[in-house]
Amino acid sequence: MGNCLDSSAKVDAAQSSKSTSASGISKTTPSSLSIPSYSEKSNASSLPTPRSEGEILSSPNLKPFTFNELKNATRNFRPDSLLGEGGFGYVYKGWIDEHTFTASKPGSGMVVAVKRLKPEGFQGHKEWLTEVNYLGQLYHPNLVKLIGYCLEGENRLLVYEFMPKGSLENHLFRRGPQPLSWSVRMKVAIGAARGLSFLHNAKSQVIYRDFKASNILLDAEFNSKLSDFGLAKAGPTGDRTHVSTQVMGTQGYAAPEYVATGRLTAKSDVYSFGVVLLELLSGRRAVDKTITGMEQNLVDWAKPYLSDKRRLFRIMDTKLEGQYPQKGAFTAATLALQCLNSEAKARPPMTEVLATLEQIEAPKTAGRNSHSEHHRVQTPVRKSPARNRSPLNLTPTASPLPAHRQSPRVH
Repeated sequence: MGNCLDSSAKVDAAQSSKSTSASGISKTTPSSLSIPSYSEKSNASSLPTPRSEGEILSSPNLKPFTFNELKNATRNFRPDSLLGEGGFGYVYKGWIDEHTFTASKPGSGMVVAVKRLKPEGFQGHKEWLTEVNYLGQLYHPNLVKLIGYCLEGENRLLVYEFMPKGSLENHLFRRGPQPLSWSVRMKVAIGAARGLSFLHNAKSQVIYRDFKASNILLDAEFNSKLSDFGLAKAGPTGDRTHVSTQVMGTQGYAAPEYVATGRLTAKSDVYSFGVVLLELLSGRRAVDKTITGMEQNLVDWAKPYLSDKRRLFRIMDTKLEGQYPQKGAFTAATLALQCLNSEAKARPPMTEVLATLEQIEAPKTAGRNSHSEHHRVQTPVRKSPARNRSPLNLTPTASPLPAHRQSPRVH
């Protein structure tokens, strides 16, 4: 249907040629972009008329930084301040005064993450503006906080809260970090589910559209927060059942009906959640090109095992060393299978997904050390296919925003 796969994170829709330079980055003159806005008081409970670029950038909730301020905050974007790199550009560690938000000396004030869009990058002005719009209006403990932005000449920058534990992707797939325990994995899944549920159940529904392990960031206590809202879309309104849009997302995570037709619904996010839940269970990437055959695609490989209690251990992450509750693991596997249903309407809403995950986590409050809760699952020794061990660009302890190069986007 005209869809293709590529590693780029290209702009969701054609940008106005009148406001776009040769580099693909819009000038500072406000364009006619119309993006839905959400009132701060109602926490996205109403959908006012679409706002212009000028209205979005004049949000009282965000600080407009000058380029020089962010140069000072990041020590002139020095290499030793670099935290990561992706299709959008680079992310730097910076320091600002927690009261005035002015640049401060390294080690003093508040740590922030500064994302700098490169003019020749894959992410365009529209995605940048979309992120400013959504994160400038949406507030939830499981959404990353946007502090401010810089729009000066060709420069496009965003300033976020710093997430010290980095991305879920780093902890699951990068060699080095301590493997995530079962309880931490469930905590991460629950936090991410709360973030998606918040977006889906607002009166003015938001479809995230790029839910994946690299976009789930972790704070010091492994609380998860959704980041990178450049592809977010307003959900259908009135009697509409879906939003028709150019196919965007990430290979391996995007729902099959969306890839095939371009029809986007909240159930598209539910499918992506199922893929990430499967990654949490198996410790494998959604798509691992170091593996040949069916096992290259995680969903295709794992689906036959998800409904079989006796064979479920075959897909469980060996780094868990059998330390997980059999009942909880099977419940999570069953939930993942429901989320991955090829029929979008048959997938559960995120409220049900969240409720099921909370039930899995609940027994630990009754007695974490009880024999029935956490016991070693005896699993036969098996040879695991080679996993992608190539180093990522982000350190596991300091990644505010994940790199996109490891997960090709669909467009």
